[in-house]
Amino acid sequence: MFNISRMDLMWVSFYSLGLMLLAMTLIYLARFKVKNKVLSTVFTISAYLSLIISGLLMVVVLGGSNHA
Repeated sequence: MFNISRMDLMWVSFYSLGLMLLAMTLIYLARFKVKNKVLSTVFTISAYLSLIISGLLMVVVLGGSNHA
C-alpha cells in the first residue's frame, strides 16, 4: 500500500508503540499523581493527542509495504 521499506516500517511501529507508552504514562500521572487541575488537563490532552498520532502511525504499519 505504501512505498516504505520494511526497516522503515519497523521504526514507525516502534515510534507508535513509544507514543502509546507515553500516552499510558501521561494518563496515569494525570489521574493519580498530579493534583493540579490545569496540569492534569494538559497531561490528558497531550496523552490523547499522542494516542491519536500513534493510531495513525499504525495505519501506515498495517498498510504494509510494496517491497517484496
